[in-house]
Amino acid sequence: MPTFLASRHDERAPVTGAVAPHPLLARLRRHRSALFVVAVALLLVQMAVAMVSTAVEQTPTIDEPVYVGAATVYVQQHDLRYNPEHPPLGKLIIGTGLLFAHPHLDPGFRGDQTELGRHVLYESGNDPWRVMLWARLPVIVLTLLFGLVVLAFARELAGRTGALVALALYAFSPDVIAHGSLATLDVPAAGFLLTSVWLVWRARRRPLPYLPLSAAALGAAVATKMSTLPAIPVVLLLAMASVWHARRPEGGTVQPTVPDADGGTVQPTVPDADGGTAQPSGIRPNVRLLGQAAAWAAGMAVVVVAVVWAAYLAVDPRLRWWAPADLPAVHGLRAFLIGHLPLPAPYRDGMRVQFGFENATWQGFLFGHLYRGHLWYYLPAALLVKTPLGMAALWAAGSLALLTVRRLRPAAPYLLIPPALLLATAMTGSRDLGVRYALFMPVFLAVAAGCTVAAGREAWPRRAGTARVGSVTTGLVLFVAVSSLLTYPYYLPYANEAFGGPAKTYLRLHDSNVDWGQDLGRLADRLKERHPHQRVWLVYKGAGVPSAYGIEARDPRTVPAARVHGLLVVSDTAIDKADARLRSLLATSRRIDEVGHSMTLFRRP
Repeated sequence: MPTFLASRHDERAPVTGAVAPHPLLARLRRHRSALFVVAVALLLVQMAVAMVSTAVEQTPTIDEPVYVGAATVYVQQHDLRYNPEHPPLGKLIIGTGLLFAHPHLDPGFRGDQTELGRHVLYESGNDPWRVMLWARLPVIVLTLLFGLVVLAFARELAGRTGALVALALYAFSPDVIAHGSLATLDVPAAGFLLTSVWLVWRARRRPLPYLPLSAAALGAAVATKMSTLPAIPVVLLLAMASVWHARRPEGGTVQPTVPDADGGTVQPTVPDADGGTAQPSGIRPNVRLLGQAAAWAAGMAVVVVAVVWAAYLAVDPRLRWWAPADLPAVHGLRAFLIGHLPLPAPYRDGMRVQFGFENATWQGFLFGHLYRGHLWYYLPAALLVKTPLGMAALWAAGSLALLTVRRLRPAAPYLLIPPALLLATAMTGSRDLGVRYALFMPVFLAVAAGCTVAAGREAWPRRAGTARVGSVTTGLVLFVAVSSLLTYPYYLPYANEAFGGPAKTYLRLHDSNVDWGQDLGRLADRLKERHPHQRVWLVYKGAGVPSAYGIEARDPRTVPAARVHGLLVVSDTAIDKADARLRSLLATSRRIDEVGHSMTLFRRP
């Protein structure tokens, strides 16, 4: 970002060999506060426009109808029986939008959660476009608010310029925009966790106002997605470190004191080896301080548990719950963990469902290779494809700055350990289905990237050196912005330039990285504009109902191949997973068009 948007820290820093600034720059510096506010507003408005316009155009992804259906039942019937594998808070947030959509739901409906979502969107007389937009709007608002957390966290570490760098990376992140515009749980969980860590960082100055708020935010993350559970011990340890820092005097060891002759206090002395005196080690005060830190962590754990309970009680104050009949059996350490967590029974049963998913064998697709099972390096490889190149460079530079710059080093555990631990945990999972399982990476590392500016000021205090670092950082941010804007409005299938851009993502990845069923509405428009009155054969991977969008099509796999003629439309993930029959149909067809970089149109003679 422009180097004239300097922070107050910049103003206090001595500048060697400074020269009089250009009059225009001097005038801009006098209005730096106003310019900062304008820049923040522009970044957030850009992000809001990108998310809202994307939300308006996209049809439901595979997971969204399940969440929308469960949220509708939460709001109207106060029943927890649907979608137990995820805690209710994220769906309650989605439900706040549904209060304005007023979707109709048959009180006597009976079916599973997939059937519930289809029933709410397509079988109850509701407008699926309207229902989905209202369900997505609360997540969009929450995503924008988390952008302010990114801004505030980075400003405390790196000043205004670093804060703008961090916010720009967050606001232009294709993954954050893509999932922040959907009625899903990934962005809310990551944002609540970042908020908790930021408040723990602030507690290094004053624990009392910040640690309870941090615990509430951590509880919100855990009450949104169970994948955030491994972060609890890390955040509690960071809280203990913050209490230790806040209560420990400058200079090191806490020393005991005794009354002096004048009614004050002094630190006692003990003989040393040379016959002189030395200060005692102060072990007892340090133990006392450690006990205080542990007490704070224990109190935070209680708040986390209370928030999770509150989320369930908000749905059903009587907490009625009957375990599903097909609940997977869990043994060993997992069963011990589930049995001893002081959380509601539906939460613990939801953990059993999640562990059942992890025990299943899933199909994956990476760099053109379809496989069964799990690749431990899948998530890092997928992040490499879907992270803008300039963003990846700034992530690396910011992380290095946190580790090497003395002033920034205390923040390194707060910004680097939680995402590293969650990434390592996600890498052991069995579902290679998308970078949404690592969405905390662009959220946390945006803040880390903002520290690049502060590191540059410390390493090159002269104005010329600082300007050089600022220019490189600005160039990388602009590279990210251009890459993000060029993919608009197709953020879900984004891939960076090194891998061919969004038009080539389907060759490297599949599922929620590319094709999550989001382009059914766009396909309907394309067929109407370019291929009207033609017979359509459709292999669609998604939760939408094609006929609800005016698409009359049949599945070509249900009839003899000789009868399949005309327009053949196939979701790209279905191409990746094609069986012998579909591969035969594609081999005898000609590719003629594509929709949203997620669906391909073929002509079969």
